[in-house]
This record gives sequence, C-alpha cells and structure tokens, in this order.
Amino acid sequence: MSSQESQDIEQATATIAYCPLLPPPSHLVLIFFSATASPTTKPVDMTVSSGKKPPTLNRSLILRYPPPSIWAASGQAALEACRILVVSSSATSTSILKNLVLPGIGHFSILDSAITSPADAGNNFFLNATYSLGKPRAQEAVPLLRELNESVQGEAVVKDLKLLLDTDQGRDWISSFSLVIAHNLNKDVLGQLSTLLWANSNGPPLISVRSAGFIAEFHIQYHEHCVSQSHSENAPSLRITRPFPALLALARSLDFQNMDPTAHSHIPFVIILVRATDDWRKSHNDSLPHTPAEKKEFKKNILSMRIKPDEENFEEAEAQAWRVWSEPAVPSDVQALFSLSTLPTAPHHNSTFHALLQSLSEFVKDPAGPGTLPINATLPDMKSDTKSYVQLQNLYRAQAEVEKAQFKELFAVKHPEIARTSNPEEVDSFVKNAHHIRVLRGKQWGAVDQDREAIANLLNAQPRETATHLALSALSTLLALETEVTVDALNAEVQRVVGEGVELPEELETAVGEIARAPTADLPNMAAFLGGLVAQEAIKVITEQYVPLNGYCVVDLIESWTGVIN
Repeated sequence: MSSQESQDIEQATATIAYCPLLPPPSHLVLIFFSATASPTTKPVDMTVSSGKKPPTLNRSLILRYPPPSIWAASGQAALEACRILVVSSSATSTSILKNLVLPGIGHFSILDSAITSPADAGNNFFLNATYSLGKPRAQEAVPLLRELNESVQGEAVVKDLKLLLDTDQGRDWISSFSLVIAHNLNKDVLGQLSTLLWANSNGPPLISVRSAGFIAEFHIQYHEHCVSQSHSENAPSLRITRPFPALLALARSLDFQNMDPTAHSHIPFVIILVRATDDWRKSHNDSLPHTPAEKKEFKKNILSMRIKPDEENFEEAEAQAWRVWSEPAVPSDVQALFSLSTLPTAPHHNSTFHALLQSLSEFVKDPAGPGTLPINATLPDMKSDTKSYVQLQNLYRAQAEVEKAQFKELFAVKHPEIARTSNPEEVDSFVKNAHHIRVLRGKQWGAVDQDREAIANLLNAQPRETATHLALSALSTLLALETEVTVDALNAEVQRVVGEGVELPEELETAVGEIARAPTADLPNMAAFLGGLVAQEAIKVITEQYVPLNGYCVVDLIESWTGVIN
C-alpha cells in the first residue's frame, strides 16, 4: 500500500468520524468525582440523552488526580514547578499532555506549525471537530487541554522546530524547559534536537515517540537519572541477623515458655526470629544456617517454640525465616553503586545525590556504625496485637532516628558545603530509602542503531522487540527521504542497518506489514495507550520518583504486548 493510499484511508476515516448525518450515541453518562470528596462519595451522574443540550459542567467537580500520596508533596511540588515542551499537537501528543495536565504540571508549550486537517479532526479529541479545520492545530488544542486543569499554564507556539534549531535564541528557548516530548518528528530534525539536548549535560531529557497504526515505540534520552524514592515493593532489611541493642535486648528479655498464652500468640515474628537466631548462634559457633539441612532445622526450632499448635505468629516466623540467610548487610545493587565511576556529563543537580551516596558508603564502612545501611522504620504487617506491634514500631523508629543523625554527621564532615546547602527533606528521604536507591545511565536517541554489534545481540536476545524497533527506525528513514513506504523498502532499510548477511527474525514481518499498511496513521486507541505510558514515564523523570525505563519501550497493539530494549 502506498503512502498516498494510506493517507486517503485516514482522511476517509476522519470524514466518517465527524459526519454530521451520523446520530450521536443514544445515551451518554459522564462521571465526575469531587476532588474534596471522600473515597466513598458517590459520583455525580450527569446523564445526557440524545438530542438534548448537556448540562453546564461544574469545574469544581473535576478531579485532579492521582492523589498526592502517590508521589508525596515533594513530587507534586516538582510537577508544579516543571515546564514541558511538546513538539506536535497530534492525537498522541495531546493524549500525553492530558495525562500531565490532570495531575498538575506547572506549564506546557505546544510547538507546532501544522494546520488542522480533516484527518486531525477525526482522530484528536482535543480539537473542536470541523470548527478547527484550517486553523493552527496547536492553538486549537491548548484551550481544550487547559479546561482539564485551570491551574496549569499552557501556550501554543505556531513555529517550525527546524527554524528554531537554526538560531541561538531558538536553541536557548528549547533548552530552557524541564522536559521535551516529541511525536513523529522528521528523523533529521529529531536528530538535531537530540544532539542539541545531549550536548548540554544540564539540559532537559528528551522523550521521542514514533507511532504507525498499531505499532509504536518511545525512547527517553538522559545522561544520568538518580532515584532515591523508587517505591520498591521489595521489603527493606529488618536487621534480623544484625539486631540493634534495643531489639536484641527485647528478644532476650522474653520468657517464651512461661508467658501468658494470649501474649505468646501475639509475639511479632521479628522478635521470634531475632530470638531464634540468637539461640542458634550460641549453639553453632556464632554462625548462621547455611546448608539446606541447617535451614530445615532452624525452621523446626521456630515451630518448637510454640506452646499451642495453632499459633499463627510462629507459622509466620517460619515463613519469614528466609530473612535469616538471605538479607545481606548491603543489597548487591546498592553495593554496586559504591564503586560507580563518576560520569563527566552527569547533570549538576545530581551532585547532592552522589555526595549522599559517597557518605552512605562511608557509613557502611564506619567501625562505629552498624555495618549496614541505615535502618528503615517501616514495618510490614504481621500477626500481633496492637501493644506488641506499637512497641516494636517505636524501637525501629528510635533506632532509625539515631542512625539518621549519625549519617547526617558523617555527611556534614565529608561534604560540608553540599550538606550546608542541601534540602533536609532530600537527605531524610535518601536515608529512609537507602535500600532502594537507583542510578540510571542512558544513551542518546539513535545510538543503538549505530552499533551493529549491539543490534545483533538484541536480535538474539529479544527478536520480537528489536525487529519492531528496527521497522520503526526504517520508517523514519524512508519518510525523511520522502521515499514510498512499502514492505520491500522497509525490509531493505532494516537489512542495511543490521548489515548484509544478518538473518532477520520472523517477527519483523508483522511489524513491517502494519507499518506499510498505515505508515502515518495516528490512531485514537494507540494515542490513548501511548498517552498513558509516556506520561507515566514523564512523571517519573520529573518527580525523580519510581524508576523510569532506560532505552526504547516498544508497543504492539496487534498482539497486545510491550517490551524494553537498550
């Protein structure tokens, strides 16, 4: 199918989508939630029957979501302070922006010189249907996006990105944003944009998105991204095998065999494991269980401490016994960060994180310290009564405060200037989440395609994802060359990139077929799906919370899968 045929299909689809002769849905229900209502508040049912004028929208009922608890006050503050540049006001671009405007970013600019076409009116929910035809697409999209959240500032810049990239003023303006997002840019222009932002280590990250029909991918470009609040689901160490003095004293003080049966059945599993480990060490030359037989014996010892056969807290302790032989002093991924080499192009704002990381390494080595990472005061749920649980919680909180104070003292000694100017909340957050800190180092957009050895390895390890990525890269090249997009042309371009003699996987056929069918189609369902994915990753980058992807995220809605290659 030729590009012209594909465009004819898109325009015909757009005409059908907004044909005034088609009847509207017979019944439409709009649901809005109050931002101040409790979770049990019933939604407001605004029923609109066909042919009737819809009621006036009460904007106070629009929910600015998600709740701030997802990324806390610091994350929300980062969102509200950020400025985002979106290049293009396509259906995908506006869908991404929708999911950034709703949670409350500070400002967005849409850079787009395109005029609204029938195809745009047919697939973009943030254009005013046929009323937007012939008008600048960006100017038409901004007012409707701002209606979602009037606290967000937005502007339309009806200019050509290529012209801005040719001037110092334009390049400075682009580099002034917190984040740049681009959708379906010409390959040469995207290359210029990527090079501009990559050359400035303190410049904004770039999220480049490419979609064609039901196939898409996006890439996040950054030099280095540090995360202290990864919100990992992995449980932090409870210091079972390295108990702090107050915890060990409590475990040793309990007379397990002569306790009241009710109190005995409510001993937290942490205390049970600390006591069992202490007893084991006394009889095994201060060593822990290592062999399968020893581990089995250790679990048997835990169950033998019961005074009734139905004590669930001891069964829970047996289930948590893995902590005794599987909790290192420092997790391996954090230990690897201690020897991480300095990145010359790391953003300046990461200097505090690296100073904290160096202080953390010294904290672990400090003979006066616990020999582990600072303890986390958060406890998991467990079988216990309120009194016992609160007592244990207070012990952990008190110890966490002691170790945080020790860390801050060490931080002030090792990095006095940074410690003096750093945000106390940032330091507290780092200490609290020390078990799950992450440092990601990315690549410039397009770097993978220049490395044939890397591509060959990816084709062997992830043939489906890599083949789809190569097909989309081939599409970008053909469109930039203004060459007709056909199956043969796509296959030839992919072969050129990987090199002659490299066997292409069967999975390439599906991707090439879909791209040749709809090389420039921006479908509403793919736009909505990408809008959620890209906005989610953008929020991770902006808030520096959770762990963003590193590389290309490839999406196939034909077979309903996603994957990441790097």
